[in-house]
Amino acid sequence: MSQTTSNQEEFIEIFGAREHNLKNLDLKIPRNKLVVVTGLSGSGKSSLAFDTIYAEGQRRYMESFSAYARSFLGGLERPDVDKINGLSPVIAIEQKTTSKNPRSTVGTVTEIYDFMRLLYARAGEAFSYLTGKRMIRQTEDQIIEQLFSKFENKKLYILAPVVKGRKGHYRELFEQIRKMGFSKVRVDGVVMEMVPKMQVDRYKIHDIEIVVDRIVAEESDRFRITQSLKSALQHGKGVIMIRDEEGEIHHFSKYLMDPETGLSYDEPAPNNFSFNSPYGACPTCNGLGIIEEITRENIIPDPNLSITRGGIAPLGEYRDIWIFKKIEAILKHYKCSMSTPIKNLPEEVVEILLNGDKMEVAVDSVKYPGTKWHTTFEGILNFLQKYQEGGSDKIQQWVSEFTTTQVCPDCEGYRLKKESLNFKIDNKHIGQLAVMDISGLGEWFDNLEDRLTEKQNIIASEVLKEIRKRIGFLLDIGLDYLSLNRPLRTLSGGEAQRIRLATQIGTQLVGVLYILDEPSIGLHQRDNVKLIKALQNLRDLGNSVLVVEHDKDMMLESDFVLDMGPGAGRHGGHIVAAGNPKEVLKTSGTTAKYLLRELGLPIPKVRRDGKGKSLILKGASGNNLKNIDLKLPLGTMICVTGVSGSGKSTLIHETLFPLLSREFYRSKKEPMAFKSIDGLKELDKVIEVDQSPIGRTPRSNPATYTGVFSDIRTLFTELPEAKIRGYKPGRFSFNVKGGRCEDCEGAGMKLIEMDFLPDVHIPCETCKGKRYNRETLEVRFKGKSISDVLDMTVEQAVEFFENQPKILRKITTLNDVGLGYITLGQHATTLSGGEAQRVKLATELSKKDTGKTFYILDEPTTGLHFQDIDLLMLVLNRLVDKGNTVLIIEHNMDVIKMADYIIDLGPEGGNKGGNIVVEGTPEQVSKNQKSHTAKFLRLELNQ
Repeated sequence: MSQTTSNQEEFIEIFGAREHNLKNLDLKIPRNKLVVVTGLSGSGKSSLAFDTIYAEGQRRYMESFSAYARSFLGGLERPDVDKINGLSPVIAIEQKTTSKNPRSTVGTVTEIYDFMRLLYARAGEAFSYLTGKRMIRQTEDQIIEQLFSKFENKKLYILAPVVKGRKGHYRELFEQIRKMGFSKVRVDGVVMEMVPKMQVDRYKIHDIEIVVDRIVAEESDRFRITQSLKSALQHGKGVIMIRDEEGEIHHFSKYLMDPETGLSYDEPAPNNFSFNSPYGACPTCNGLGIIEEITRENIIPDPNLSITRGGIAPLGEYRDIWIFKKIEAILKHYKCSMSTPIKNLPEEVVEILLNGDKMEVAVDSVKYPGTKWHTTFEGILNFLQKYQEGGSDKIQQWVSEFTTTQVCPDCEGYRLKKESLNFKIDNKHIGQLAVMDISGLGEWFDNLEDRLTEKQNIIASEVLKEIRKRIGFLLDIGLDYLSLNRPLRTLSGGEAQRIRLATQIGTQLVGVLYILDEPSIGLHQRDNVKLIKALQNLRDLGNSVLVVEHDKDMMLESDFVLDMGPGAGRHGGHIVAAGNPKEVLKTSGTTAKYLLRELGLPIPKVRRDGKGKSLILKGASGNNLKNIDLKLPLGTMICVTGVSGSGKSTLIHETLFPLLSREFYRSKKEPMAFKSIDGLKELDKVIEVDQSPIGRTPRSNPATYTGVFSDIRTLFTELPEAKIRGYKPGRFSFNVKGGRCEDCEGAGMKLIEMDFLPDVHIPCETCKGKRYNRETLEVRFKGKSISDVLDMTVEQAVEFFENQPKILRKITTLNDVGLGYITLGQHATTLSGGEAQRVKLATELSKKDTGKTFYILDEPTTGLHFQDIDLLMLVLNRLVDKGNTVLIIEHNMDVIKMADYIIDLGPEGGNKGGNIVVEGTPEQVSKNQKSHTAKFLRLELNQ
């Protein structure tokens, strides 16, 4: 008995795993070890790690809830596995779960910002935003002492402020003051006697103080003066004003106050420093740091056009509609014409068109001819603003075409109210800390105690420990270049995953099974060491770590490697090798051969020098770029490399790509700052192949995305059976009525909305997931219905459609980029980022290229095994051989060594990056001593 117990404690035992393409696997995975699952794309790694082990762990966790709680959640499907022994609680750290919310930032997710808010609320020093002087608080006794020392034997008024800078007639307030027995008030600087039914101008802004007492500051009168001050502090809610003989006003307060101007702040609480709380958020931008402004330039992009010809962009060309009738009536009133170019219209008329006017104009009624409507015009800007705040998603999307994003002018992008930004520690406010990169922030927090007062140190000691611990985790996994206010949605999948990893290490849990999905994505070889160390630390705490990964270093540093294969899709699902790295290297599997360098593409003997023409971008200075000039030799394969945060995305995605899109496709996205670009006439189109999903619903799939599905539908329409029945191509579409199953409207599955879990899709009961009705499925080509075709893998489809050249061309490119294992109708939501990227690449490859195309790929090796990378490189080389230019942002050495030209950014990330460290052929780059990439490139080239 004890034998089996100890066995279960040492291993996770899986019996009969058949999820997706797994071939009834039985296996043992050691617990409390770092285990790497590797293999070709589609070999069943994720099916084993996520769809079997994680899904079963989740299900068991749900089972532990009460029956009442489970009734809200619905049951989770049991994965297709006989049984799993020795399973710990499971935490999956995936890439897909990044938040789209602009309010989620690196600081809020890692909790560093929450601790900083606490620090500032308890230990921050307040300064006045009017004079910049330190705010002071005084006790009642201190106020009394100051009064006697400052104003000895002087005549004084003691005033209690009750209204400060507000409109209103205040009739009830005056009545209340009179009933309390006070005879005088000071209104807007003038002392008045109280009279019944007293009131002030309702529409003006007023300051009102109660005159509590008139005194002479003599020691003999101390008791009376003390009582009056107490009464004044009570009525003034902790704030009083003293008016001396010269009419000067002096301010005193029990709370934080600027003694010069009387400005007072509320006692600080942590939510005063939160941009997600109304107590702390800047009211202008609601705590986002940016504002969407509808600008005149966007509404009138070309002042040479007249209103009739579409000079006002949101309205388009003249149509017989109400708003144009209003505009016509206004122009008529000012003796102007609709056909005059806007630049020739008087400025006041253009102002009225944009901002509206209270003046009524008469507009002819369409409904009742001969009558006129008298109406005012609200103005195009107000009209758009109204819809921006309260329209449907579609309308808001439309309005966004006329808006420009700008840094909020009030908080300067710091997201907080001006009061919150005037609490400081060591002369820095919390907003300045949030924009520092993590390495700079770590340095600032080092030895902070030496720069704090004794009282601040007592308050801050525990909070500082927590902050430093969390900053340390981020530095350990190579995220030193991020800042706390960086929105989570702007991070790559790998960065978001590593941030969640840092948060998990911070929780210090023990006995957990962590499952990670390619955490090395977007990580430079240099930082790989840090990541592996972080995972080993997680293991050493007493956890099991299971990583789905293709990285060579990770495999060699792990305790146990599980190699899936031997092929992809239906050819996969077996275990090719399992054991520690040394044992796996002795096997004859594909992975082992690549690790031993027995397989792999040879390094090119000669590098292409292109067409002799270059694209030259000068003076790029967005984000952290240091005014750099980029020279791209056309007709070559270019790799842009550099450590994470060195400026690669800013240079390529934020500057170069928007620039080229604007040139070729009139795209609206503004490129980041640059001076000039040269060589555009050598290109005729730009294509960016990124990892965003090919669709957000199960209706999108590789067949619809690549366009091959319309050719397949046409083929089915040509069949004799379809002609007899009179079927058109729409009959074979699952997106329109006619041939589809109407129960699930052709989706093949139904969406079950879970209350506080992700939505679940279940197969449609009527069509059993086939998407079509019975009549449509009766039309068959070579014995297969349209639904059977969607269920074929790409590999099967290549054989099936071998005599249909038009269809074959598109399907073959999918096969060429290593996607032979996915089905034509696979739901877009189930494709990984790397797979979605390759579907897009295949779509572009199947089009006729011009030889003047510029392709931009961002880490195309994501999710690819060594063998798949070889396939991908062959495909990309074919593109370059036809004269096109391929630019790849990449960290993978197998790709970098194959490039014709390398541009290495750096040398570090964040503020220490943004320069071009070295550029040239791989051989030239490898000789550079300052480049981190060069160090690893030397190892590759001198195999």
